[in-house]
Amino acid sequence: MKPARVHVRLLRALLLVLVVAVAPPVRADLPSELTRVLSRHKLPHDAVSLVVQAVDEPTPRLALNVDVPRNPASTIKLVTTWSALDLLGPTHTWTTRLYALGPIKDGVLDGDLLIEGGGDPYLLLEEFWAMLGELRRAGVRDIRGRLLVDQSRFATDETDAGAFDGSPFRLYNTLPSALMVNFQSVAFNFDPDAARGRVNITTVPELPNLVIDNQIRLTKGECRGNAPRITMQQAAPDAPDHIVFGGEMPYTCHGYRLARSVMTPASYAYGVFKSLWSQWGGSIEGGFALATRPRGKTPLVTWPSRHLGEVIRPLNKWSNNLMTRMLLYSLADSRYPAPVTRQQGATLVREHLAARGLDTSALIIDNGSGLSRDARVTASFMTALLKLAWREPTMPEFLASLAIVGKDGTMRKRFRRGSEAGRMHLKTGSLDNVAAIAGYVHAPGGRTFVVSLMVNYRGANWGAGRELQDALLAWTFRQQ
Repeated sequence: MKPARVHVRLLRALLLVLVVAVAPPVRADLPSELTRVLSRHKLPHDAVSLVVQAVDEPTPRLALNVDVPRNPASTIKLVTTWSALDLLGPTHTWTTRLYALGPIKDGVLDGDLLIEGGGDPYLLLEEFWAMLGELRRAGVRDIRGRLLVDQSRFATDETDAGAFDGSPFRLYNTLPSALMVNFQSVAFNFDPDAARGRVNITTVPELPNLVIDNQIRLTKGECRGNAPRITMQQAAPDAPDHIVFGGEMPYTCHGYRLARSVMTPASYAYGVFKSLWSQWGGSIEGGFALATRPRGKTPLVTWPSRHLGEVIRPLNKWSNNLMTRMLLYSLADSRYPAPVTRQQGATLVREHLAARGLDTSALIIDNGSGLSRDARVTASFMTALLKLAWREPTMPEFLASLAIVGKDGTMRKRFRRGSEAGRMHLKTGSLDNVAAIAGYVHAPGGRTFVVSLMVNYRGANWGAGRELQDALLAWTFRQQ
């Protein structure tokens, strides 16, 4: 054998020894604390995928079924939000514009006012109120026409808010729109009025175009349980602005609040506009209608949103489905001409992640929020994504968007009294028969670990999945 070949083989052998010494071996067997949870809840190993890997190590410390595509529930929000950070940048903003479609004289707009939605996923009441203040400072007080709503930037293909689980009024089911005000959310307040023998209903915000038919009966007896037996339905399929409440409420109850999504995006925006505009001393004579912005028209008010880096914090920490779904449309809007579709957004994300070196062959994004039975990822993909995110300049913004264990978001009540509190940044996910978690664990020794766990099995979301998550997180936290 030639000396050169001997040296090459010796060098390769030495490198192999060094790699083995630096990188702890993958554990094929699970730690006892995890196997006890699996056994107690009769969860089969093949229903679980998990990875634990230090961000500075080439191989996992723990791995199981890493290439099996599974439903990730809301942990897929990590895919959507990181892709947005990487493609759009943390300082990206959305713009809502107001157009005067008529002359303005002495504070009177003789014509319609058009509001053009730019896809802002975080246009809260206070933001909308401040925007109307700019309209007032632009010289408008009284509007002699209508409010025209332009939501044409997004070509939304979903029309049934209850399609996922039959609960169309639940906030997590609200469908996206290019103009979305305050998540289309209404807080209904129910207060017993024994003197008048009725239950009073008020709303936040006040919506002058929302009709409430109050058929709730005030009854005697104790106030039991967390919620009175109140029913809610739409008066008719074609009457989204007419809500009927029924059921009963004991007069001994001290009030009850129910947050729900009602109306349509356009009618809700009009109701909020009319209510808040009056606070600025303004008036509007007409109703509302859908329209598109006339070409060549200069906006009277241009209102920028908060930065993307700030917007994804409430999105991920509190797992806001609507914001994520709108973000997927916004990604499409960054490349394709309007009106854009969610399919275009999903295609862009897959192409971008593949270009960044990730294996997207098993990735199914659907609406990007995880409120889906079709979404799929693998634990190996999620691990690769989190490791990539850790190395990128946008890591601080991404990390800050995740729930802090024992402190805030969906992880605020877990590990509150342990040494783990404040030392994990995680995203949770839960659907019927799905429990998932992914993110970063900062061990006391100074090493940070990526964790990804998905359980797809009947009843996984009813305790078993969370118990397995906590066992895995605690195990990871003890690693050196």
